[in-house]
Amino acid sequence: MSEELAQGPKESPPAQRAGPREVWKKGGRLLSVLLAVNVLLLACTLISGGAFNKVAVYDTDVFALLTAMMLLATLWILFYLLRTVRCPCAVPYRDAHAGPIWLRGGLVLFGICTLIMDVFKTGYYSSFFECQSAIKILHPLIQAVFVIIQTYFLWVSAKDCVHVHLDLTWCGLMFTLITNLAIWMAAVVDESVHQSHSYSSSHSNASHARLASDQHADNPVGGDSCLCSTAVCQIFQQGYFYLYPFNIEYSLFASTMLYVMWKNVGRFLASTPGHSHTPTPVSLFRETFFAGPVLGLLLFVVGLAVFIIYEVQVSGDRSRTRQALVIYYSFNIVCLGLTTLVSLSGSIIYRFDRRAMDHHKNPTRTLDVALLMGAALGQYAISYYSIVAVVAGTPQDLLAGLNLTHALLTIAQHTFQNMFIIESLHRGPPGAEPHSTHPKEPCQDLTFTNLDALHTLPACPPTPGLVSSSPSDQREAVAIISTPRGQWRRRCLKDISLFLLLCNVILWVMPAFGARPHFSNTVEVDFYGYSLWAVIVNICLPFGIFYRMHAVSSLLEVYVLS
Repeated sequence: MSEELAQGPKESPPAQRAGPREVWKKGGRLLSVLLAVNVLLLACTLISGGAFNKVAVYDTDVFALLTAMMLLATLWILFYLLRTVRCPCAVPYRDAHAGPIWLRGGLVLFGICTLIMDVFKTGYYSSFFECQSAIKILHPLIQAVFVIIQTYFLWVSAKDCVHVHLDLTWCGLMFTLITNLAIWMAAVVDESVHQSHSYSSSHSNASHARLASDQHADNPVGGDSCLCSTAVCQIFQQGYFYLYPFNIEYSLFASTMLYVMWKNVGRFLASTPGHSHTPTPVSLFRETFFAGPVLGLLLFVVGLAVFIIYEVQVSGDRSRTRQALVIYYSFNIVCLGLTTLVSLSGSIIYRFDRRAMDHHKNPTRTLDVALLMGAALGQYAISYYSIVAVVAGTPQDLLAGLNLTHALLTIAQHTFQNMFIIESLHRGPPGAEPHSTHPKEPCQDLTFTNLDALHTLPACPPTPGLVSSSPSDQREAVAIISTPRGQWRRRCLKDISLFLLLCNVILWVMPAFGARPHFSNTVEVDFYGYSLWAVIVNICLPFGIFYRMHAVSSLLEVYVLS
């Protein structure tokens, strides 16, 4: 006892010292999540309430909320850039997997299109400024500033693992994420109301939706002066509606990057070389058989032609609408069938791939997998509703058969494509074969037709070309032995990735820019009724559209890792 008193109090072990810090770390995350949930519920209430006539919530209230949220998020981003990251040791680690160049490049592209949309919106509302609320013109201007600052912030800080101002950073990132989700929800609701108005106008049933072509012209003063009657006004109106898909994708891209940053706050990264890899430079058609890119481009061009024909003919008489639906479903059946077979073949090729599985912690990959699985549920739901309506409904004709085949292939395509992408993301980069860690046994890569001979053959004698004390020479020897089959598999996987990428782009373009066979084909509308079917489609379809663009981003990463 006396010796212990003389030595003084002992230092706590590292695990005990880190205990309170870990508890507060979880508390800070919990605080940010609770803040996000409350703000998100408030935004959902106002946005959904403003979409119906009987609810006394005006679109000016929604614009005011979104403007206030964007201003607060912008202020926090400026504080982060000007104060937080300039603190000593603020960013000791950077996550190499977070914010890949193609994701940031897509964010910039969609951000530019969003800025153009804001210009069209400003011009549209300025066309009848006299009877409009000032918030309607202020909202697109604030959104433009928010998009510019946020895009710069995500470009330079997407990989940061911040270790200062933890609670404020967690709350700021989560609030900015919820701001993007609120913008996404507002755009989806606005576009859904517009599509509902188009359907109700073509069927002379105005009770299905309010007049969305004048959807934001809530005129407390009244009168026809707020109608968009000039040619310039109509150009602005149609222009920003066609640019809505880019704004939707920008918000979702930003949300995914912000979530990864939120997960990386306070994170410690191991500096061992086995936990990361150097990004491979992207060359689009290098080391491919060209079959995938050529066939993918062909389907993309044909898909654009089919989409144009569909948009022109679907609003005509009944016979032209039926013809447009037959062409639309036929193309989609061919495209979905090919992508299903190609995805399945890619999974089969992986059975012969010797690259090691990457089991290291990777928040970016975890989020990608969760988004792929979660977003696919939207298209699954629509497909199963269509299957029930076609099988149980009448009559059974060609259009019903095409609809049923399309729904079944949609389920199969999402399933097999997700399997291929998820397995690809968990594969190590090129050169991560398990045998590369044992370069002293170069003969283990040889293939024997008789497996029992493997135990009876004598050890391979050393040869001057394969024995070297240099690790680089050993890796080169392994590469020489495994090159022929490895290059063949790599080229096949690159072709598959590019083909699936181009097919997912055209499958994104069609619904994102207004193709709605769910309403033009009256099987589901007659079976479920317009009100229920509109709710199902308007809730599930945005997830299906997001799935396609997120699959494109993931397939580009698969191409690089192949």
